[in-house]
Amino acid sequence: MQRDHADRGTGLRVGITGVASCLPEAEVTSRELQERVTAACGITMPARMLERVTGIAARRTARPDEYASTLALRAARTALERAGAGPYDIDLLVFASATRDVAEPATAHIVQAALGSRAHALDVTNACNSFVNGIDTARAMILAGRARRALVVTGETPSRAVRYAPDGPGQLRDGFAGYTFGDAGAAVVLEAVERGGILDVDTETHSEHWAVGGIFGGGSRHPRGDEHTYFRGDGAELREVFEKVGTSVLDRTRRRTGLDWDDFRHVLVHQVTVPYLDRFVELTGVPRDRLVVTVAGLGNMASATLGVQLDLVQAGLRAGDRVLFVGLGGGVSIMTMVWEKA
Repeated sequence: MQRDHADRGTGLRVGITGVASCLPEAEVTSRELQERVTAACGITMPARMLERVTGIAARRTARPDEYASTLALRAARTALERAGAGPYDIDLLVFASATRDVAEPATAHIVQAALGSRAHALDVTNACNSFVNGIDTARAMILAGRARRALVVTGETPSRAVRYAPDGPGQLRDGFAGYTFGDAGAAVVLEAVERGGILDVDTETHSEHWAVGGIFGGGSRHPRGDEHTYFRGDGAELREVFEKVGTSVLDRTRRRTGLDWDDFRHVLVHQVTVPYLDRFVELTGVPRDRLVVTVAGLGNMASATLGVQLDLVQAGLRAGDRVLFVGLGGGVSIMTMVWEKA
């Protein structure tokens, strides 16, 4: 468990001064995806079953020549422009994503080479909480005096880890959660602000559940072999884990900050399926009108989810508006962040 107030008593505040996202142009509907999977494996599914079970009508997918770094780079350029900054104005670049271009080097270097910057570059990875973890890491380095202006980017292409031709019902079931995935990129610029900024951060981690779902290849356990490059996971079991963990992080955040749901202009929450989001609302009591629902039309965008949601609402935010970020990630970790627009 890790809790943190924004300024640690130093008086310094770190805020988000630029936001952007990137969605690939190609769209795949759930009907098209179901037809592709059933044709490949010869298994019959009821009409529109994938859409009915997940609530997802469509998702975006990157072209073969678009990578995690591609989506991150496009979002990064727009975020810098909106912050009134250029590549040489940042001294820290964090690529924070569940996806990466290559095993080595850090994908942050690929983004930086294309961007044309000389900032300190590194990767942060923590499943679907990667982007929020990256923001918190960059914020901590600014508070510590290690950086002045940071660029945090994510590029997610989880569609590359989907098993589109399962060999029988077993593989179909093991990889079914992957059919929720959609690709996206996002970026934020962080720097010192005079008011507002990131007011509170809290996390909770339950690593005993790390094996519930993931992509288990590419590391020292399974360095090679296509079998381990596909996403595998039990969506129902993962949902049970999050329900068992409960709402303690959210309860602490509201108690510590003195803020209730009505004090937030928006609540941005990681979204896997529509039924999963419905259950989140039921358990937490978050008013639906505070949510920014993206999963129905864009799917589960992994760590880019909250960045895309923030970009969708940022133009309508006014000074003093507060936004609550709620990250849910495999591993298992839960993260909250309270941000106030300066």
